[in-house]
Amino acid sequence: MLEKGIREMQLSHDPAAVDAVFDEGNLVSCAGLAPVLALAERAGLSELLAEHVSVPSPNAPAKVTALLAGMVAGADSIDDMDLLRHGAMDRLFTGVRAPSTLGTFLRAFRFGHVRQVDAVAARLLARLAARTPLLPGADRVAYVDVDDTVRETHGYAKQGAGFGYSGVSGLNALLGVVSTPTAAPVVAAARLRRGPTNSARGAARLVSDALKTAKAAGADPTAGALVIARMDSAFYGHDVIAAVRRAGAKFSVTARMSPTVTAAIAGIDEAAWTAIHYPNAFTDPDTGELVSDAEVAEVPAFTAFTSRRKNEQVTARLIVRRVKRLNPDLPSATARGKVPAGQEELFTTFDQWRYHAVFTDSPEAMLDAEATHRAHAVIEQVIADLKAGPLAHLPSGVFTANAAWLALATIAFNLLRAAGALAAARPGHDLAVATTATLRARLITVPARVARSARRLTLHLPRRWPWHEHWTRLADHTLSPAPLPTSA
Repeated sequence: MLEKGIREMQLSHDPAAVDAVFDEGNLVSCAGLAPVLALAERAGLSELLAEHVSVPSPNAPAKVTALLAGMVAGADSIDDMDLLRHGAMDRLFTGVRAPSTLGTFLRAFRFGHVRQVDAVAARLLARLAARTPLLPGADRVAYVDVDDTVRETHGYAKQGAGFGYSGVSGLNALLGVVSTPTAAPVVAAARLRRGPTNSARGAARLVSDALKTAKAAGADPTAGALVIARMDSAFYGHDVIAAVRRAGAKFSVTARMSPTVTAAIAGIDEAAWTAIHYPNAFTDPDTGELVSDAEVAEVPAFTAFTSRRKNEQVTARLIVRRVKRLNPDLPSATARGKVPAGQEELFTTFDQWRYHAVFTDSPEAMLDAEATHRAHAVIEQVIADLKAGPLAHLPSGVFTANAAWLALATIAFNLLRAAGALAAARPGHDLAVATTATLRARLITVPARVARSARRLTLHLPRRWPWHEHWTRLADHTLSPAPLPTSA
């Protein structure tokens, strides 16, 4: 029951007295596409598409731009591209294509064409970073995070689909993102792979590409920036670390609990452990439990990959976090009879804790390096954003079409991030770090009435739009000849 005098929100008229007629030809539902596409043009998207993309289809750049516009507006399938053909959209934009045309265009992609779109994505990100406050502070500290995810598919018509490590049938997307301490991550590299693909397959190449793009976007280790590549244990391999080092960056990789790692942890003196309390609890990757207290210690010189040739072995720091087991009644390794003779005491101690080791050559202090590695989880937000947007589906049965869809989704993601950075009151705040769903709701899906007068278009937007200051700030930066603000 509502308190006396308080009424719920309801229609102002009797529902039977409300009519709906789809007859207004001067309205658009996503006026925010205007400043975002203007931003893309000012960053040279058309020029890059004309230079790099050679898909055998008429007006390929226009079709790519139409796909990007649909994704920015929230399309997650080919049919959703019809969103671009309502009301006054044909007065506000040119080059709009039908969904069937765009689907046929995607199916014309081959692997080389997908790599061309990847090249456009990398170059456009560098230009956006140079022209907007997208990655503030990248010239000082930046992080490149790499992870993969399985996008579930259904039916038998998807080329390359299969069961991967997640236990569901789908296609595997490998992503590399770049961020700074005050900037939300943007996508620096992406690859679509077969569903059963091992996480580390092709990772060294993607890491190299992501670091190269990060460098072009301002995170240049040769110019004094501290660039740290962060990954989980699936990428704990000599080839991935070698790729990071060739780029001049530092690495921070979760170490697998191999016998050499276990022995190194066992050699840590009990007095060397530092107790810490985390003000913001985080989720334990093994158990899903929230962790607020732990102990951290370090092995200053640990040599990894000792089974490989000498020049493939790597010596760096091993930073170890341990957390008390919350259920000491679980059968211990000793009780299960899995302990080598003579090591019962060691494994009894291990049974009391859960250990997480990070292999890194970061110059940061121990606790800072451990906290930096935990922040690798930021890439999960990117994955969640993509799956809540264009990657809600992989729309084609053709593998290369889906690979092109992923590449285009990363461009749309970065355009939205750049728009949020321009709309924000200041770098690193509000829309500069918002999720793409929030950016889309506040900046893109804004209804407007289109009017023409004296050869000019006017967008009549809703009165009292809660985020009108952000929208106006974005429009002022993109729909005017004034130079775009930068991160400097």
